[in-house]
Amino acid sequence: MNASGLVLASGLLALTAGGLAYVFVSPYLSGERRSAERRRTVSVVAAPGARAATVSRRDQVAKSLKEVEAKREGTKVTLELKIARAGLSWSRNQYYLISAGIALVFGATIFITTGNPLAGLGAVFAGGFGLPLWLLTFLRKRRIAAFIKELPTAIDIITRGVRAGIPVGDCFRIISREAEEPIRSEFRQVVESQTLGVSLGEALLKMYERVPVSDVNFFAIVISIQAKSGGNLSEALANLSRVLRERKKMAGKIQAMSMEAKASGGIIAALPFIVATLTYLSSPDYISLLWRTDIGKLALVGSAIWMSIGVFTMKKMINFDV
Repeated sequence: MNASGLVLASGLLALTAGGLAYVFVSPYLSGERRSAERRRTVSVVAAPGARAATVSRRDQVAKSLKEVEAKREGTKVTLELKIARAGLSWSRNQYYLISAGIALVFGATIFITTGNPLAGLGAVFAGGFGLPLWLLTFLRKRRIAAFIKELPTAIDIITRGVRAGIPVGDCFRIISREAEEPIRSEFRQVVESQTLGVSLGEALLKMYERVPVSDVNFFAIVISIQAKSGGNLSEALANLSRVLRERKKMAGKIQAMSMEAKASGGIIAALPFIVATLTYLSSPDYISLLWRTDIGKLALVGSAIWMSIGVFTMKKMINFDV
């Protein structure tokens, strides 16, 4: 081999040795190998930790939901709770006294009007048991409707207060002073319960007992979960407020669309009474056979039963829950 060939071979050998040295030695000198090992170590260690944190948070949320459901199912609807849901401050004895007074007045009025002791006794029973319960139901529905109407505004106040750095308890105090009824009184009871040492979640569960609607249940669950497992409370409440407003908007649309069916049902239900009144005014002897003869009384009872079934069926068909 001549000198030029020897120089060329030596150059190729040196170039090959330099390339191998660069490939195998350079990562150690530049720190790339150490960085890769560190990334692999961190990924191996962090991934189980992240999964464990996610599983732990999911378990906390599930546990909170189970606790809320268990406490809600264990609630017994007592007479005091029915009175509280109606927004009244009566005691049990006051309720019994008022029921007895209504029964005596109603029974005496029917007995004096008809002169029938059985009718008077039935009126006493209806006035003592039926009218007070109907009054509580009517007041409860009206109070719940007013509460649902103002609840999104109260949630917006809490959301803005939390974003501004105001504690949740202070937001509740603002609502208890400045909101409309019955929101004001309900939040005042929550604030008073916290003053006595009751936790916020427990106080909101008591609110749900007094106002048994899904909106309050959602609100209580959101507050309870955020208090136990953490998270962005303002974002959760903002989403809840948006959902409640959308539900209210959907309920308004359904009411507008079903108004024609409700009007038709009302006309159909009132038509027999209108026809009977006009017939009595024009031919009283003709229609009086319905309550003078046994067959007519039987026909009235059967007609009332079938008409009641039809009215309740139409009501069920045109009422929608959102």
